[in-house]
Parts: sequence; C-alpha cells; structure tokens
Amino acid sequence: MRFWDSSAIIATLVAEPGAETCLALAEADPAMVVWWGTAVECEAALARMVRTGQVAETAVQALRARLAQMEWREVAPRQAIRDVAASVLRRHPLKAGDALQLAAALAWSAESAPGQAFVALDRRLRKAALAEGFEVLPSP
Repeated sequence: MRFWDSSAIIATLVAEPGAETCLALAEADPAMVVWWGTAVECEAALARMVRTGQVAETAVQALRARLAQMEWREVAPRQAIRDVAASVLRRHPLKAGDALQLAAALAWSAESAPGQAFVALDRRLRKAALAEGFEVLPSP
C-alpha cells in the first residue's frame, strides 16, 4: 500500500512524462491511500487539460469513468492534519494543497508504519516527502 498524490494518479490516466512508471506501480500494488481532496484535485487536473487542449472534451468522460473505478482509502480531514499541513508549509516551499497531501500522508504513515512509499510526480512535493522520511516513487 502506497500513498498517491493526484499528479501520479492523473499520470495513470493520461499519457504524460512518468505515466508508464506510474501505471506499473499501480499494477504492482493497486492498494492506494489518498488525501480526502484527491478526487477534486484530479477533476481539476482533467478540467485544466481540457481547457488547455491536452485532452479532448470527447475523451474526458472516459477518463472520469476510469478515475471513478479506482479504489483507494481516503485519509479523512481532521484538525491534526490541518495543523501538520501548516507545519509542513513552514519547512517546505509547497502550495497549500500539496501541504495537505503531505500532511495526510504523514498521518497515514504514523498510523501504519514509518518509511512508507509516497508516489508523486510533482518535483517540490517529492523533495518534501523525501525530507519527511518517505520512500519517494517513482525512483529518479
């Protein structure tokens, strides 16, 4: 079981750099853990791809259907995660959503076992997750 950032989840749906590796990771271990807001982040990414012409409007419905079929465990929002996210922002140059992603991953890791894997393609988030003790995938 690995924690997945929305950047890596989207890469399993759309051909982009890192897509093949993310697909292989998902096939090797399909049990995903995600932040509560991941579904919204994925929808935002798909909508942005349609607006920029990266994905055709006619194809996005199939991508949404594939996204809806993914099974994952969500880390629910709670005050402790918000507090950790604020702390993460003081240590790392992240956007608020990425800080919440990392805080959720830290909460999940604390509840399971340290040294868990964090799957992401975003460079800043990968660097922060590595600094926080995660094994970051895909490997460079």
